[in-house]
This record gives sequence, C-alpha cells and structure tokens, in this order.
Amino acid sequence: MSVDPARMDALMRLARLSNGDRSGVGRRTFLRGASLSALAVGVPGLLSACGTDSQTQTTDSCKSTDISADEPVLNFANWPEYIDVKGKAMPSLQAFEGESGITVNYNAEINDNNEFFGKVKDQLGACEPTGRDIITLTDWMAARLIGYGWIQELDKANLPNVEANLKADLKSPTWDEDRAYSVPWQSGLTGIAYNAKYTGEISSFEELMTRPDLKGKISLLSELGDTMLFMLLLEGADPSDFDSEEWDAAIARLEGYVGSGHIRKFTGNNYIRDLNAGNLVACEAWSGDVIAMQYDNPDIKWVVPEEGLGIWSDNMLVPNRADHKANAEKLMNYYYEPEVAATLAAWVNYICPVEGAQEAMEKIDPSLVDNPLIFPDDEFLANAYGFMGLEDKVRQQYDKDFARVIGA
Repeated sequence: MSVDPARMDALMRLARLSNGDRSGVGRRTFLRGASLSALAVGVPGLLSACGTDSQTQTTDSCKSTDISADEPVLNFANWPEYIDVKGKAMPSLQAFEGESGITVNYNAEINDNNEFFGKVKDQLGACEPTGRDIITLTDWMAARLIGYGWIQELDKANLPNVEANLKADLKSPTWDEDRAYSVPWQSGLTGIAYNAKYTGEISSFEELMTRPDLKGKISLLSELGDTMLFMLLLEGADPSDFDSEEWDAAIARLEGYVGSGHIRKFTGNNYIRDLNAGNLVACEAWSGDVIAMQYDNPDIKWVVPEEGLGIWSDNMLVPNRADHKANAEKLMNYYYEPEVAATLAAWVNYICPVEGAQEAMEKIDPSLVDNPLIFPDDEFLANAYGFMGLEDKVRQQYDKDFARVIGA
C-alpha cells in the first residue's frame, strides 16, 4: 500500500509520540512498576465458562443493525497494556480518531478469556447487546464464540488493508478458514524465561520441570492452552492434534509436577515482578513480556525450548448486536497500514501480523527490525505449535481438569 508524503510525516510524528525516549513512560516502565492486580490473570475465571447453557444463534435468529453512519462512535474492549501509550494518551488511537472522525471508547477490560466470556455469555446467548463493538480474544475463545454464532461476519470490502497485508500464515486458521469473522490484533509466542542472576541456562521444558535446583522456584501459566501445550509435547503428542488418552496423560503429568512441589505458582503476567526479583528463577513466559523486561534487566533471558514453542493470536471480533460494525471495520483496516502496525508493535513487542511492518520499522525503531520475537521468519517458527480447537463439551471438561490440578 502506498502512503503519500503528508501521511508518512503524520505517521512518523505518531511513532515519535508513541515511543518517546527509552527512559520515558512506556510499557517497559509500566511492567517494571505495575501492581500485580493490574496484570494478574484471574485463575478462578477458568470455571466461569464451565457448565453454561449457551444458546447458539444464527443470522436469522439474531439480527444486528449498524448505525455507524449516524453515530461516529466505537466501543473497543482489549487486554491491558496492549496499545501504544504516551502519558495518558494512546497516540495511534488518537490519530485514528482524527483521521476518521470516530470517537473510540477504549476499555482494557479483558484480563482472561474465560473471565470475559463469563461477562458476555448471557447477553450473547440471548441475542442482546453487550455494549461493545470490538472484542479481542485468543484463538480458542474466538473459535468458541464464532461456533456459537455470536460474532458478525465482516465486510471485506471495508478491509482492503487487511486483505492486502495480513501475513500468509495467519490467513486460514482452522476455526475461521477465510477470516470471515476475525482479524488478528497481535500474535505471540510462549516459551521459557529465566533470570541469569539466579540460575544457569535452561534449554528445554523438560529441564524446567525436572531440574532439582529449580524445584519450588518456577511458575507456569494459568492459561490452559499455554501450559497444556507443553505437557502434551512432553508426552510426545501434537498439541494441534491430540486425543483424549494423550490429554489424560498430559494432565496426569502436570498433576505429578504440582504434587511434587516443583511448581511454585500458576500465573498470568504477574510472573514479571517475581522473575525480576528472583522470587522465581525461571518460568513459562510470553514473548512480548520478555522483550519488555529485557530493556530494564539484562539478566532476563528468553529460551526457545527444545520441544518447540507455543504460538497464538488475539483476534478482533464484532459481536452480535454491536451498533457500530462499519466503524469497527474502519479501525481494523487502519491498524493494517504497515506504518501504524509497526508503531503498535514497537510498543507492545508482540508478533506483528502485518506484511510491510518490518520495513516500516526501519524508520520507527531500527533496533527492533531484526527481533525474531516481533518479526519471526519461517525457520524460527518451524517448531511452533498452536493448541487444537475443541468442541464445547470437551473444552468444558478439560477446563475442569485443568482447574482441579492447578487449584483454581
């Protein structure tokens, strides 16, 4: 996509506003000093999605009316610290508002997929408005809502940048093969982080889970898909295609590690402070967090486990009865301009899903151009696994199994 010189100048100003000086206020500073309550993923949320009498909808049973033409408003629900911030401002979002004339009500209210599902399931199941025009959910939960018929089909005529610039490896997930309902916001990797000040190098997930000197000093993630992906790999199973016997063996393996006292805790992002302080010496970790931590603490190391990596995306979705679908599509399309995508990636430090953003990063933050955790190549991703999509009843049972083992 071509960008005129005036537009490029505006984008460069946006990038400077978003990034600022490395010592200034930014996501890296936030992560260093944040309260745990602001970052934590609520483990009890695992049970909030279990046992629901969800009502499947169709386009005939649940009709939505778009009033975007009359109301230049957009209500956007996202995860905490998942957009560029400068002071109290969000520069890329402000630029979108100025360019489009649409006022965005941005709410960083999604702390956990299951917890958020519990907030909206009754409304979506009854074909009632949720008050949100975009919700941003991880692959497996996005698949679940699409399967229920709770998500509106997108108008691709409104998404030319997405059509042109969405990376090829993200275009056809099994749960939304034509990306008819979803647009990736960011992708990420799950691997291992350790603090070299307190422990030696760790090369594999098996080592993380069995080395005697690590006992009681590690954490795993409270997201089922992340942690069980590695338990399945340790069982020799394929996390993207496994059966119930392999699941049973993997959950038994995790139960054994819990029972032995090897795992100190299960966490969301709140492993960050403990790893920095040495209260944890190693942990299962998300790639974007590790990049952010490394700006302030060179002892934090990222490991691609010998068994492989976990890979996932968080996806923008328009729920049924959203009032401003066309406005939502304008925002999705805006963030698929390579310069805007690079500006966002320079701050959030996750995998950018937009072709051309790596080249745009040359002008925004050259230090990130070759970072494989933001712009991984095919070789880097050759041993990365997604977590298999599950039927709802199976998912509910697996949620219960996982919650029981981790003590949720």
